[in-house]
Amino acid sequence: MRVFVTGASGWIGSATTDDLLEAGHQVIGLARSDASATALTTKGATVLRGDLDDLDGLRRGATEADAVVHLANKHDWNDHAATARAERTAVQTLADALVGTDKPFVVASGLALLAEGRACVETDRSPAVGLESMRGGSENLALDYVERGVRTIIARFAPTVHGIGDHGFIAFIAAAARKHGLSGYVGDGSASWAAVHVSDAARMMRLSLDKAPAGTILHAIAEEGVPTREIAEAIGANLDLPVGSITAEQSIERIGEFVGRFYGVDLRASSQLTRDLLDWTPTGPTLVEDIKAGGYPGE
Repeated sequence: MRVFVTGASGWIGSATTDDLLEAGHQVIGLARSDASATALTTKGATVLRGDLDDLDGLRRGATEADAVVHLANKHDWNDHAATARAERTAVQTLADALVGTDKPFVVASGLALLAEGRACVETDRSPAVGLESMRGGSENLALDYVERGVRTIIARFAPTVHGIGDHGFIAFIAAAARKHGLSGYVGDGSASWAAVHVSDAARMMRLSLDKAPAGTILHAIAEEGVPTREIAEAIGANLDLPVGSITAEQSIERIGEFVGRFYGVDLRASSQLTRDLLDWTPTGPTLVEDIKAGGYPGE
């Protein structure tokens, strides 16, 4: 199978590309820089130069492939509206190119604000609809294309897809801990985050291409919820820093608005339906194991 992967040289995209290639698939990887192109070529992938603003390139990649895995995101921390707009436009462009083909179209999404007071499940529908909503409402937009002959599959990722070399949310938290001399948790630290190792997330993506029917929502979740106090304690032990409670306002001030505002929010999730459907069992290290292994030096 020829798989067009956006974000192919990113954190999750690199692991997904590796997994697909090792399983015998061909990968067409979208690359916006020379460094990304070189990295993909070295792996054995075919390079399509461009980015999410290159709509003609996105159409070409989708048209030439047997499946599309959309992982790229512009991540403009200072302009969330621009990020949402770019995401929605990219998803619509890719989906339009796949209408009537029944090709798999796997779209990355998140878990934020899907459930309150419980772990969210795959049957929970995202409340984000329209351009002004989170991620431009791209999850629901992509699902609308099922009726138009696109095998849309939504892949919701844990707030931390961890591993050695990760520069995501936990890296921001560790950097803030080092800078301020305190590994903090918000309130009593009982808020919990779902987590998954990047290798397990990549394998789930590959399995979805063969096993997930149109309209499926999958959860890349290995641990349903790791208490943020445990995360802070592991970071503190690794960096030899004291551990203590901080306020929600301090969290935003120290870590940054985008990550800091979620640090005290419960982001638990189940993946039981995903495991049953795909026969997927996560086997990678836990989040705390990766932190203790030195995966987040706070630099």
